[in-house]
Amino acid sequence: MGAVKEKTQEIAIKQALKEIRKNPKENLPKLLQFVEKFDKEGMWKKQYDFMEEVVSNPENNWYQYIMGMLNDIDEKVLEKFICNFIVNSAIKGIAKTNEVKEREGCGIPWAIVMDPTTACNMKCTGCWAAEYGKSLNLGLETMDKIVTQGKELGTYWYLFTGGEPLVKKEEILTLCRKHSDCIFVAFTNATLIDEEFAKQVREVGNLSFSISVEGTEESTDARRGKGTYQKVMKAMDILKKEGILFGFSTCDTSQNAEYVLSEEYLDTMIAKGCKYGWYFNYMPVGCDAAVELITKPEQREEMYHKLAEYRRTKPIFTIDFWNDGRFVGGCIAGGKHYMHINANGDVEPCVFIHYSNANIKDMDLLDTLKQPIFREYQKNQPFHDNLLRPCPLLDNSGKLAEMVHKCGAHSTDLLHPEDVDSLCAKCQKISKEWGKTADKLWETDPRRKEVEDKIPKEREEAKKRLAKLENS
Repeated sequence: MGAVKEKTQEIAIKQALKEIRKNPKENLPKLLQFVEKFDKEGMWKKQYDFMEEVVSNPENNWYQYIMGMLNDIDEKVLEKFICNFIVNSAIKGIAKTNEVKEREGCGIPWAIVMDPTTACNMKCTGCWAAEYGKSLNLGLETMDKIVTQGKELGTYWYLFTGGEPLVKKEEILTLCRKHSDCIFVAFTNATLIDEEFAKQVREVGNLSFSISVEGTEESTDARRGKGTYQKVMKAMDILKKEGILFGFSTCDTSQNAEYVLSEEYLDTMIAKGCKYGWYFNYMPVGCDAAVELITKPEQREEMYHKLAEYRRTKPIFTIDFWNDGRFVGGCIAGGKHYMHINANGDVEPCVFIHYSNANIKDMDLLDTLKQPIFREYQKNQPFHDNLLRPCPLLDNSGKLAEMVHKCGAHSTDLLHPEDVDSLCAKCQKISKEWGKTADKLWETDPRRKEVEDKIPKEREEAKKRLAKLENS
């Protein structure tokens, strides 16, 4: 995007936000109309219709959410969020990725997750990063290459994992400044966030944080180390004071599920200033992974019901991996909508799937998206007609192993390469058990009828694209 257009867009949004703060009820619809102008293909029409209903009802939890964003988030940060995430990424970006996808015959991700480093100041139970060792760094030059080439494909959303990404604070801030038209999110343990850093983040405006919390102080400290919970709460206070956009990230396990799905937990996170929350089911990745921590089917079913309820009643945006697969056509990995690049440069289908045929240090980003394992993903997506069973590892026993063997992808764990058959064997029992629960839920899921006709069409379109790629 040209610098002049970007600046003009920011000025227009800044002015719109000023008007909204003066009279929210009257002027919120004007901002919606402004954003909708960029959506020439009408991709988000249902969302606009929904938001029009929301802004006319001050009692609605989503109206309260919007007012919370207006009142709590720093002006520059909010402007950057609207410009970079809503307009550049979700509207203009997706239109561009769709165009490139059809031209190139491969998936083009809406979001790219990358690991600046494997270094971390913690060793948390169940974290795949601890398996990689402590000596790998992606490097600023390579990250800049990823973002620069990603924008050419229409990708404006970048997320950092690790290791602990804030070990590389300066590199991340440099990247945010250079690519001021993108939105960046760091998944962090938050223990390296202090007042000085928060002020720098407010100044760049386009960096948000997903802070790891495991529920209670006891459960968080048990997984992440004594004193971690209080450090996290302090970091949230600092970010809230500076008006930084942040949320929580919770790994849902068999041990903490009851509390992290409780109203008490969510209300605590909202009170601390979280504007969004990610829920991830525990994945037994790594040779020493604790299989007993995998979320039980009844707990995952509880997540399905609870988060639906909270979305109707709580002023916070929540993301549910994997139950939200029903809203996005199943699994989104393998370049379909997102991908992962580890600190060694290996380009992987997913942050939890550590197998690859390509390295970003050896080729351009577009070429990595055409690698064999990504093709296998897109040939098979969605992996099940029941979109509550999206994952090729956790929900469809043996599917990942089948793809890895077929394409010859190698394990990217440099210290303890994990045999894909052994990995899939860990999930065989839970996959079968969850399948029974998921099938019961899918029978009455309101999304079922809406997507049933779309699944065959999506598979056929993917087949045509891949045929074009393989014949090129």
